Amino acid sequence: MKKIVALLLALTLVLCSVSAVVAEAAEPVKLTFWTFQDLHINLYQAMLDKWNADPARTPLEIDFQPYPFEDMHTMLNMAIDAGEGLPDIVDIEIGKFANYLGDNIVLAPMNEYVEPIADHLVMARLNNYAKDGKYYGIDHHIGATVMFYNAKLLEDAGIDYTAIQTWDDFHEAGKVFLEKTGKPMITFETTDCWSLYPMVNQHGGDWLTADNQVRMDEEVVINTMKFMQEMLNDGTAIPTPGGMSHMEEYYGWMDQGGCAAICMPFWYLDRFVNFMPDLAGCMKIAPMPTWADGGHKSAQMGGTGTAVIASSPNVELAKEFVAYVGLTVDGCITTWKTCGYDPILKDVYGTPEMQETNKFFEFYGQDLFAVLQTVLDDIPDTCLTAYYPAATDIVKSQMAYRLIELKEDPETIAKECAEELRGQIE
Repeated sequence: MKKIVALLLALTLVLCSVSAVVAEAAEPVKLTFWTFQDLHINLYQAMLDKWNADPARTPLEIDFQPYPFEDMHTMLNMAIDAGEGLPDIVDIEIGKFANYLGDNIVLAPMNEYVEPIADHLVMARLNNYAKDGKYYGIDHHIGATVMFYNAKLLEDAGIDYTAIQTWDDFHEAGKVFLEKTGKPMITFETTDCWSLYPMVNQHGGDWLTADNQVRMDEEVVINTMKFMQEMLNDGTAIPTPGGMSHMEEYYGWMDQGGCAAICMPFWYLDRFVNFMPDLAGCMKIAPMPTWADGGHKSAQMGGTGTAVIASSPNVELAKEFVAYVGLTVDGCITTWKTCGYDPILKDVYGTPEMQETNKFFEFYGQDLFAVLQTVLDDIPDTCLTAYYPAATDIVKSQMAYRLIELKEDPETIAKECAEELRGQIE
């Protein structure tokens, strides 16, 4: 009997020990995620629920910490300098990402997840977050720039937006629209780069080369600026109310039929749905008009590289989760349904799940992806060197305002802004 009791006691101890190990294994791993984008919290929370529903995966608990845009990047810089207090995962805005690819890179490369499926990705997007063949950030959208047309306003003026193929066509349509309605065709931003840069980039221009040679005063840039000013001079374009197209002043003005079009990345779908609801059923998207002298079908604008800190005690698990959200079919479909983004994984665009009715299709119609797919094969890279943030600051603070609000000579503006950028590089 004593032997049996001893055996049962030993078995009980073993089972308790096993239970303790199982319980310990089931404890979620805690990760911290810094972001300035609330939509990303919605996306990552949705994917976290799916991740944790799979018993084969290590359960995760994520502490989402949203901060204002500038504050978050400042905090990240301070934590890097201090060598402590860093999150496990962080969103870094595309215009600032190059600042973190210098001599002391604290981000973990994601090549083991990117390279095997590179042929299935819009790599022009991931190249924004790369250095020396290593990919340090995963973006959740292409940011393909398209035209948003108020098709109803244009139709009432006798204009078929689908017949607009070139920027010259666009300008001519604007003249007809102005004559019949007294309204401008489009607005151009005076305090930001969402109007100027995509038109320059689509035309074949950029602010810099990969080795930091300044391109800001090249002929293609000047010619693009001259075209924009021609529209401003004849009233077919006006300065954007509020200075930029992410302002309440602009949303209210546009919602009341202020103009016929805006050129913005695909992800701007969400802005109309959330901030300009009276335009439901009126808005359509179309490819950017092309330039008569060449260029591309679109341009990429905006973006956020979601990155993993290399010193994270759970770096491999954090990388796996970021790839799970950004590079899988399920993650990219969830990205569309949650955020209204154009995912970087090309395979998802033919899936039935991407065509399921949602608030975006109800607002714009069912042809969103049919339009988007016409430009995916010709989206130029953005040259994101360490001086790209400086170039963007010059565009925001000087170039756009002087061109659009003050209507100064485009060639003079381009040359003076280029010289200022060269001075910062030298």
